[in-house]
Amino acid sequence: MEKTLIFGHQKPDTDSVTSSIVLSYLKNKLGESTEPRVLGNISKETAFVLDYFEVETPKYLNDVRIQIKDVDFNKDCFLNEKDSIFRGYQYMNETKISTIPVIDNNGIYKGAVSMKDAISNLISGNIGWLHTSYDNLLEALNGKEILRFDKEIEGNIYSPSYRSTTFKEQITIDRDSVLIVGDRHSIIEYGVENSASIIILTNGVEMKPEHLEIAKKNHVDVISTEYDGLTTSNLVVLSNYIVDKIKKDEIIFVNENDALFDVMEMANKKKFSNYPVINNDGKCLGIFRLSTADNNHPKRVILVDHNEMEQSVVGLDEAEIVEIVDHHKIGNIGTSMPINFRNMPVGCTETILYLMYKEHNVEIPKDMAGLMMSGIISDTLLLTSPTTTNIDKEALEVLAKIAGVDYKEYGMEMFKAGSSIAGMSIGEIIHGDFKNFMIDNQKLGIGQISTMSTDELMSKKDEIIDELNNMSKNEDYKAAALFITDILSNGSYILFNENSKDVFAGAFGVDNIEEGYFFEGMVSRKKQIVPKLMNYLDK
Repeated sequence: MEKTLIFGHQKPDTDSVTSSIVLSYLKNKLGESTEPRVLGNISKETAFVLDYFEVETPKYLNDVRIQIKDVDFNKDCFLNEKDSIFRGYQYMNETKISTIPVIDNNGIYKGAVSMKDAISNLISGNIGWLHTSYDNLLEALNGKEILRFDKEIEGNIYSPSYRSTTFKEQITIDRDSVLIVGDRHSIIEYGVENSASIIILTNGVEMKPEHLEIAKKNHVDVISTEYDGLTTSNLVVLSNYIVDKIKKDEIIFVNENDALFDVMEMANKKKFSNYPVINNDGKCLGIFRLSTADNNHPKRVILVDHNEMEQSVVGLDEAEIVEIVDHHKIGNIGTSMPINFRNMPVGCTETILYLMYKEHNVEIPKDMAGLMMSGIISDTLLLTSPTTTNIDKEALEVLAKIAGVDYKEYGMEMFKAGSSIAGMSIGEIIHGDFKNFMIDNQKLGIGQISTMSTDELMSKKDEIIDELNNMSKNEDYKAAALFITDILSNGSYILFNENSKDVFAGAFGVDNIEEGYFFEGMVSRKKQIVPKLMNYLDK
């Protein structure tokens, strides 16, 4: 069974990333199969935390759309290029699939062959030439092995229907000759003496002992079949390698990682019913049929630290949400079935996870305690945020003891590592922790960056404002802002796009608000910033 994926929001902060890891550890301890993921690049603060407690960064998750590999397509449904046309025709009848992928001995996709291609061989194919294996001939003719010297058989096909003397005068038999013959022993003798590639005896005819000895001497392959001459001739043609009938450019294949929705849109235009499925190594896995599209298995996911579609992964509407653990307001995510939804008014998702560990009586190891502690410190700004609760404080005290660190000293070290903007572009500064909100059909973008050195950020004030202006125009924001939170002063400076001045002035009750205005005590986007904007715009 595929693992359940656990992840936070699109702009992964320390709480989001560590909660994914910590919840995955808990779930796996309880016997489930889960894996933490991230939806974007982690911050410097988060990188410091993971490095400090020697925990691996979760893999990146691009989207959770249903992929072809999530569909019950016909797996291992293909032919080998060395299979015969006869075998291909049989296989199509067995599977009821009219187009079959063809692979080489390494499983690499070579093309595909259709029922039409197989049948056309009897009508317009080169019925006078054979290129196949001895085994293919045995299978097609339901034959009996008499003499075998060669693995592969190739040559012109002859099925004499006139007098032996005439045949000998007009036809030269050599190493490139395939001879189909009944009880015409003079022609059999002619064939073995001139070292024919193979002699196929029809109607169950047996070769005379003296002719058999010559055949052995000259390494002439011999097969016997109960079929008559006409049937044998047709089946010999069908025993040719199927590789000679495949099409490559005309056949559209799909990758197992392709989104089902994209493939269905393409199929509606191309009007084909069957599509070979390959992997990234070019190996064929089987064939996808449009009729099986509804037989799919959506990815199972657990959301932490968010519950709004705009903040989550691409394709979430195609996934099966099995659980949510969050400490934000209830958003717009809906599910088709009841799920476990743990939502509490605490300062950090990690605080909820701390309670869940206690409820399940699962011991918290040192590294997990360190991650949980870091998440709480980050989200509550070392317990100074108004979102902080007594439960957060209790959890932090306990977790710090398990982790074996002084959380105050560690917290300042963590903030210092995370607040450096060295090497960051203006876009990275704004979007490092940036969330979108829809309020009364109006789009708001609120970024927040915590720092212990506001001078460094405020020196880039004009560049940040220019970028916010560009964003508001190009991405249709009613208002876009960056709050620069001063950890030491316990407050935030605001920078905003020029057209949103009235919005922030009205929301925060500041007449003629200016760029860089300092809000004393305002450090929480969730509890202090967004609610004021919502109340103002709702009015």
